[in-house]
Amino acid sequence: MTQTARNGFRMTGRKVLIIAVSAFGVILAANLTLAFNAVSTFPGLEVENSYVASQNFNEELAAQLSLGWDVKASVEDGNLKLAITDAQGAPVQVAHLDAVVGAATHVRADKTPDFRFVDGAYRAPVDIGQGNWNIRMHAVAADGTEFRQRVVLHVR
Repeated sequence: MTQTARNGFRMTGRKVLIIAVSAFGVILAANLTLAFNAVSTFPGLEVENSYVASQNFNEELAAQLSLGWDVKASVEDGNLKLAITDAQGAPVQVAHLDAVVGAATHVRADKTPDFRFVDGAYRAPVDIGQGNWNIRMHAVAADGTEFRQRVVLHVR
């Protein structure tokens, strides 16, 4: 049964159904949009097989920690600077260095800078804007020890 208000508005079962379906439709559309964006921007796997990667984790971590390296990143005049220092604070020159610079949320704009060792630090020209950036770094010490680290860079 419906009641007529003073202004002539009638709330019918059809209108209630339209309101309910519309509300749930908006919620469903928002959830599907967010889920699609989350899946499409996910960078993917870190390792092919996590079980195999875990087998040597403790030994690799101990070897990396025994190096005593500290890594600091900054951007100065359009150049990315990676300062790698040993336990005494002296600059470290590595046998090999690879790094990928990218946003924390997606891999679309990842860059692989070409680092050169200059004045006690690794430097490479980069064109990155303000925000939070991740540097996924892989270095090899002179003795062959691998060093992997994710360095967070805040550009203001």
